[in-house]
Amino acid sequence: MNATILREITPLSPEDCFYVADRRKTGFDYPVHSHPEYELNFIEHAAGACRVVGDSMETIGDYELVLVASPDLEHGWEQGICTSSEIREITIQWDPAWLSTTLLKKNQFRSIRQMLEHGARGLCFPQQAIMRVYSKLESLANSQNGFHAVLDFLSILYDLSLFDNARELSSSTFSHTLPTSESHRVQKVQQYISQHFREEIRLETLADLVGMTPVAFSRYFRQRTGRTLSDYIVDVRIGMAARQLVDSTDTVQGICYDCGFNTLSNFNRLFRRKKGCTPKEFREAYQKKKVIV
Repeated sequence: MNATILREITPLSPEDCFYVADRRKTGFDYPVHSHPEYELNFIEHAAGACRVVGDSMETIGDYELVLVASPDLEHGWEQGICTSSEIREITIQWDPAWLSTTLLKKNQFRSIRQMLEHGARGLCFPQQAIMRVYSKLESLANSQNGFHAVLDFLSILYDLSLFDNARELSSSTFSHTLPTSESHRVQKVQQYISQHFREEIRLETLADLVGMTPVAFSRYFRQRTGRTLSDYIVDVRIGMAARQLVDSTDTVQGICYDCGFNTLSNFNRLFRRKKGCTPKEFREAYQKKKVIV
């Protein structure tokens, strides 16, 4: 039997808007997992622990706040080199259907809607955002009034949505999400790349797709996305390779060519540059965090 990611059954009741857990603990022992509910997870006094969200693996500092807004995005926190015995973790989980599509389409909820869209890849909030909502998280964890707790929760989401420097964690191809863009030209090109990443992708082809010259489109894409076209294509291919490394037993060489890379050496070099480890090391690290179900 192959190792798979644990599918967690959360304690959220169908009659409640959300579930809050306030835990004091000395370590992390829950494996990487996924669940249908969205999750906002705050951790303090756990410097050195390892956070896994999709194909992102990073060591965290003293304060950590992460949003996971996808039913299938693997995530979890491992002990790493954390030696603290005074870890605090506040976890908020909610059914995404509770914040209905109709409600999120309203102008007053626009920033929250956009934040949740980006949260499909996992969002790590900056220190300023954590300090902004710290007291509200504390209040929510101790709240005894259900109605006002809902208002506090919406206030937390709104405050966080105002920070445009929250960092996306997982790659789009690993998390099975398409990047969002207000530019229809960029969207069209991103969709083409997601469908043809295994093939040679030429700048001229993409420019012609949106009716621009290669030079103009290259500049336009960078202005709209903040990255070069070639770097974006590499990220898409690396993300898909990471997904195959986790979900399959295919050889590294086979995955390399299946994801559009021309040589194994180039694949290994680019993978290390993006992920900080080789494809083999990434697969081995991820397998250690899996469980048999």
